[in-house]
Amino acid sequence: MGMKLTLQLQLLPDETQANALRGIVERFNEAATWLAGVAFAKQCANKVALQKHAYYELRERFGLPADTAIRCLAQVVEAYKRDKTVAPAFRPHAAVPFSMRKNLGFKGPDRVSIQTLTGRVVVPYLMGAYQRERFGFAHGQADLVLRRDGTWLLLVTVDVPDGTRLPVSDFIGVDLGVVNLATTSDGETHSGEQIEMCRTRYAKRRQRLQRAAHVAQMDGKRPKNMRRALQRTAMREARFRRDVNHGISKTLVAVATGTERGIALEDLTHIRSRTQFRPPQRAKMSGWGFAQLRSFVEYKAQLAGIPVVLVDPRNTSKGCSQCGHIAQANRPSQARFSCKQCGYTTNADFNAACNIKYRAPVNAPQVAGLLFHASRHGLANASDKLPALADSR
Repeated sequence: MGMKLTLQLQLLPDETQANALRGIVERFNEAATWLAGVAFAKQCANKVALQKHAYYELRERFGLPADTAIRCLAQVVEAYKRDKTVAPAFRPHAAVPFSMRKNLGFKGPDRVSIQTLTGRVVVPYLMGAYQRERFGFAHGQADLVLRRDGTWLLLVTVDVPDGTRLPVSDFIGVDLGVVNLATTSDGETHSGEQIEMCRTRYAKRRQRLQRAAHVAQMDGKRPKNMRRALQRTAMREARFRRDVNHGISKTLVAVATGTERGIALEDLTHIRSRTQFRPPQRAKMSGWGFAQLRSFVEYKAQLAGIPVVLVDPRNTSKGCSQCGHIAQANRPSQARFSCKQCGYTTNADFNAACNIKYRAPVNAPQVAGLLFHASRHGLANASDKLPALADSR
């Protein structure tokens, strides 16, 4: 078993090479837009059928190399299949796919040869330590990307084998939230204050730009600059959130690897549709990237050989991690948990993380781990009491 990753390499073309790369990118996307019109006119979403009809005209009209024309056909069919009611249009500088060893090949540790309209160009590139460790597994396809700031990137697909699976008898429970993005059963907290401050700042900026764009439209103007500013704002916010989630997931996996434990996460699939939130909470929830954080944890854990278990989140915030008593009154505030039955008082997120930890062996086929938690938890008759306790939370 393995997993696919995308490694990002920065290309360093000189002016002549950059012009050649820009030429193939613009020509490819011009050809893709024309070909999408053909596919739409003929209502053809089959690659083989479209290739038979348009391949030779595509090559003659736009001068694309053979394999680049095949990549163009595949790209257009994939885009057209998503929505057959419209003809897809491709941006002039949209990413262009290249087939490894056909129209793209690596020449040593710091050069790559790329097919252009005027022949191959050999371009130097930069690669970080993380990419270098995994680069030997590169195969299949690479995408050439021209960013808005003029930077050239090559996104290379690699197939990385999973890490050696660690035998675990214990889990780190992780409670995900808004005030605290992640709280572990070890008592470590990753605050959401930074994310919330960032979200609030960008939300206010979006409001100002949208208001200005509306006023400009009322005056008969085309607020292109404001729309671009809105796009830049959204991209910056997304990059910030992604960076924070990468940091949290890296820390969680590092702790799990160092202590030879698995990771237990709440299964929060469709939580926004399953849960009602008060108006002040809705904006926070819309900016909460818990699905992204979960995906980062899962792929990093898979690479490290760490098992990740998803548990049912029901009553984890209302159930006592010491006696199992469940009551709404156990949660007098967002931050505080106080059990009405046994009197146990602690941070609410930490209590929920402990409940998630104790549920993990129930979700994973590890009976030994289940009994291990019971013995640590001070239950005299583990085999009788712990399943009931797990079911009650």
